[in-house]
Formats: sequence, C-alpha cells, structure tokens
Amino acid sequence: MTQINMNFASPRLMLVTGGAVKQVAEVLGKFGLSRPLVVTDPFMVKSGHVQHCLDPLAAAGIAASVFSDTVPDPTDTVVETGVAELRKGQFDCLIGFGGGSPIDTAKAMAILAAGGGKMRDYKAPFAADKGTLPVIAIPTTAGTGSECTRFTVITDVERDEKMLIAGLGALPLAALVDYELTYSVPPRTTADTGVDSLTHALEAYVSKRANPISDALALSAMALIGANIRTAYAEPRNAVAREAMMLGATEAGLAFSNSSVALVHGMSRPIGAHFHVPHGLSNAMLLPAITRFSVPGAEVRYAAAARRIGFAAAGDGDAVAAAKLVTGLEQLNKDLSVPTPAEYGIKEADWTGKMALMAEQALASGSPGNNPRVPSAAEIVGLYREVWIGAASNR
Repeated sequence: MTQINMNFASPRLMLVTGGAVKQVAEVLGKFGLSRPLVVTDPFMVKSGHVQHCLDPLAAAGIAASVFSDTVPDPTDTVVETGVAELRKGQFDCLIGFGGGSPIDTAKAMAILAAGGGKMRDYKAPFAADKGTLPVIAIPTTAGTGSECTRFTVITDVERDEKMLIAGLGALPLAALVDYELTYSVPPRTTADTGVDSLTHALEAYVSKRANPISDALALSAMALIGANIRTAYAEPRNAVAREAMMLGATEAGLAFSNSSVALVHGMSRPIGAHFHVPHGLSNAMLLPAITRFSVPGAEVRYAAAARRIGFAAAGDGDAVAAAKLVTGLEQLNKDLSVPTPAEYGIKEADWTGKMALMAEQALASGSPGNNPRVPSAAEIVGLYREVWIGAASNR
C-alpha cells in the first residue's frame, strides 16, 4: 500500500436537512455571532426568497443588513463594493444566501477585507488563508458546493479573467444545506448546477490529488446525482430527487475541495469570463469531449465512475465502461437540453479567436495539471476546436 499523504478541511458545522435555514439564528448563537451582513442577489430580494433567511433571524431578535448587488459571475468590482458596505457596519459575520455567486462573493469579501489590495493579489497559487469575518453559507441551488469548499472564483473585470482564489479564508465556518430551498429553481438552472456538481465529483475522483476520503465522497455523490438529476430537472418539486441532488452537490463540494478539480474546470473558467456562459453550463459543454481525451490517463477510475453514475453495468470491463461514460455524458446533455456554444449564441469567429488565450488562461489556473492526462496548450486549443466542431455538427 502506498503511503497516504492528505489533509482534509471542512466547515466546523454542517447542518444538512429539510428546513435547515430555520435554524440560522441558532447556528449563529453557537458561535457567539449576532450581527450578520447577508450577501445575496437581486432576485432573492425581489422574489422574497431571502426572507427564508431573514425571518428566522428577526424572530430571534437579530437585525441583519443585506448586500444584494452580487452578479451571476462574481466580479472583483462587486467584491470591492461589498467590502465598502461591510466596513460601514459593526458586523461580526457574513451570511452567503443564494447560489454559488452570492456565497463566492461573501467568501471573497472576507478575504479582501482581511488583506486589502486587489482581488487579483489573492489569485492561486497564493494561499488565501485569512478572512476577516466568518462566513455562514446557505445554498439555494444544488450545484457549486461552495458552502463547503476552500475556493471562490472571481472575475477580474479589467483583465477579463476568471480567477481561482484558494485558501482557508474561503472556507465557511458553517453550512446550512436545505434542499427545500431548491424547489423554486428553474429547470435550466437545475440542469446546469446538477452537471456542475457531477463534474466536481468526477474530477475529484480522477484527479492526481485524490485521496481515500475524497474518493468516498465523490463516489457517493456520483451515485446520487446519476440517479436523480433527470428527475429533479423534469419534476422540480420532487422532494426525494431534490434532497438527493442537494446532498450529492455538498458531497461533491467536499470531495473536490480536498482533492481538486481538473481540466474541465480549467477550460471552463475562460469560457465564462469571455462569453458569460454560466459556470455549470460551460462545464456541461466541455465534459464529454474532455472526458474522452482524459480516459487513457485513468481508464480504471473513469470506468468505476461510469458504473457508479449508472452509465455502465457492474459486469462491464473497464474499456467498455469508460466508453459508456463518454456516450452517457453526451446523452445526458441531450436529455437536459444543454445548448452547444453555437446554440448559446457564441459566434464562431469569436470562439476561434479566443481559443489560444483561453488555453493560456486554463493552464495558468493550475487545474489542468491535476488531470490524469495533462494537456499541452496546443491540445487544449484542439479540445476547444473539437467542442466547437461538435457544436456545428449538432446544429
């Protein structure tokens, strides 16, 4: 047996149950916190969904302020605005309420407020281990896993670059994982965030930095997501499917936070930065082609993933199972109506014109180095081209 060399980080408290958000005041009380700034988005405020968080706080006599200027792909400028808001009050914690964007914004605010400067100063490989205030994370989508990871992804507006920020400063103090908050999530978001969490689990499992604990979490997440993603997409109020997807997303988040993501995420971030494609959707666009490229580097692991997701049978040999993984991911995209880059509205000239820069940015993120088959810049450009050609042939 090879010697194990790993470390594992997670929130100090994780409350995973239907109705967990109702206990937010109690959770703050456990840590002696009473002056929260709730970081959310405009839709959560306009729809009244944020009241799921604010009402229990008010009932406990906790007056919360709200910062709701977050955007779908968090930017350094929004984070700076949030830090300015944070410094106006005597807050002792941040509550990230919403999808991955508000939670990522809250994490980045804590890091930037602690060290000052610009958000780009904290870009990986910098170890962003300091946060000025603890973050309580309450996700309303089953996808990013941000509620339990030591990562946040922020776009540098000036440089048009999605930056990976990694460190213990981004790790929430507590996470309240309440699947009932996902009932109102629309099908497109359910699909995109679901594939995002599946990608987290798969990449954590095949990563060169995988470890026994991340393996167990990734395998469990793949089984939950594989069995329930189509039902959650087709039946938004199916409690069993929603609960399974929420648990799977959290397990996948813990898995990749303590292992790593790999080539899909490395190539996905530039697509989001340049073409404003939602993160989970850009992962879905890339996942089949990149999996096909990567299988030779870890066929046994990809085969095990195919069996766990449900794409391959227990008796299938590794080569057969790995091939079924690729075709299964392609079929899943069709079943979830995942648009191609062309169908999303990206122009071919714009896509091809950015491929070299996107490849450079993907490699700079470090994520491709964790892939079981590490690509060159030219191979990444080739993969971007393959994704586009596939898009053209499917129009």
